Amino acid sequence: MDAFALATVLVTGFVGSAEFGSAVLVHPVIRRLKTDDQLIVEQGLLKTFGRVMPVGMTAATALAIIIAIDEPNAWLVSAAISLGVALVVTIIGNVPINSRTGRITEETAPEGFIAMRRKWDAFQIVRASLQLLGFVLVTIGVVGFN
Repeated sequence: MDAFALATVLVTGFVGSAEFGSAVLVHPVIRRLKTDDQLIVEQGLLKTFGRVMPVGMTAATALAIIIAIDEPNAWLVSAAISLGVALVVTIIGNVPINSRTGRITEETAPEGFIAMRRKWDAFQIVRASLQLLGFVLVTIGVVGFN
């Protein structure tokens, strides 16, 4: 495995694991909090995940596309597609909701906040699953599957 392939596995693994962990381990706990506490946590997560994940998700997709072009096989092409679709879901689904959440200045969650966040959860499970799948496909495509 060369350095580029290793970087692709590591970046897609980080992104897929972080986002899937967020979807299935972190956000179910957040949903049990009081509404105003959910607002505080979600805005805090925007400040942490929001600094790292846009770069990570874009890099994961770009790396997967490049390696699929350089070493085309069904696994790597499928990985690039999976990660590309995840990025599109993020941009059209999660990002607008994150922007609205980040712009809330009140300490009390506004009307419709919970419905907005549950919509975000639906986008999140889709993108997180696609990102984790992308990581698995990249790994199989790089390492081989016999």
